Amino acid sequence: MANVAVSAIVVLRHAPPAASVQSATHIVNSQCLPGTATVAPTTSTSAKPTTSTKGTTTSTAAAPTGTQKFKYFGVNESGAEFGNTAWPGTLGKDYIWPAPSSIDYFTGLGFNTFRVTFLMERMSPPATGLTGPFNSTYLSGLTTIVNYITGKGAYALIDPHNFMRYNNAIISDSTQFSTWWVNLAAQFKSNSHVIFDLQNEPYGIAATSVFSLMQSAVTAIRASGATSQLIVVEGTSYTGAWTWTSSGNAAAFTGLKDPSNNIAIEMHQYLDSDGSGTSGTCVDSTIGVDRLSDATAWLKANNFKGLLGEIGAGSNTVCIEAVSGAMAYMQQPGSPWLGALWWAAGPWWGATYFTSIEPPSGLAISQILPQALQPYLPVSA
Repeated sequence: MANVAVSAIVVLRHAPPAASVQSATHIVNSQCLPGTATVAPTTSTSAKPTTSTKGTTTSTAAAPTGTQKFKYFGVNESGAEFGNTAWPGTLGKDYIWPAPSSIDYFTGLGFNTFRVTFLMERMSPPATGLTGPFNSTYLSGLTTIVNYITGKGAYALIDPHNFMRYNNAIISDSTQFSTWWVNLAAQFKSNSHVIFDLQNEPYGIAATSVFSLMQSAVTAIRASGATSQLIVVEGTSYTGAWTWTSSGNAAAFTGLKDPSNNIAIEMHQYLDSDGSGTSGTCVDSTIGVDRLSDATAWLKANNFKGLLGEIGAGSNTVCIEAVSGAMAYMQQPGSPWLGALWWAAGPWWGATYFTSIEPPSGLAISQILPQALQPYLPVSA
């Protein structure tokens, strides 16, 4: 499918529910970024599994045997990237940080990794550019939730959710991109439980260009002294696992190097017919494995580790089997996959977003969580 068509679809997956955005035109023109949220924030007060009329968060599926457990397993925590045209925006009106109660809930179940999404334009105001000073208020918000996550012994991926765009233009200057990351890494380089996710879902850009930007940032981050953190890089074409070869990513990323040898390739995969994550209907019960197989073979052949940074599907029998099948496949002995993260938790997804896993009542809580995710706990030591 042409990029323009895919853009219009993927946009809606990363946007708040319909009631939370200004208009479809607003979203599409914002290049896949979330629309302005108007839903009132909600806070869960319980860190324990809750009961639903459709099921409970107590896992009833049999735990797989003979598996290689994930090192990183958890959820995306979305919200600080909402209201993408409001820079810097107002906390509680345009954007929201993850709720500590959500972190408590998932760590209580045994999950250990949270991908915290945010906007580059809020962190680095366009008036001073990518190499200018950070917005102290926004940085404080990110630092607070990161410290909360890592203070519980969990891992925090910090994810500039910008699709390799900044100030309405494609990022193409590797020096500016690297400098931005060196400056951000400096804020967290003493915390080994922070993971640097260099950029969410680049698209409409040549794979070789994305690779060059990623490699430049990796090299610069390590040279700056941030050497203990895992770095994850993403490819073009929304970093899709099923298009890893056809997009040119497979050829472009074979030369990826990390002086600290602590790097992984982050891929995303949805299981509906066009891979956009906008439908709760999965192609069939084996589509999870089918769409990961080529990327898995590439990771093994090139001696890379992988992280499935986003996966989402509907709460129905076919999708539950497809997600569970993908998790089991990724945990086979000798697997290159370090882990997986569900899309998404976050206070503002609302009651109708089918992949919401925000406790206590996100639609993925009652069936997906106990049947397709919890059986693949615990995480490895």
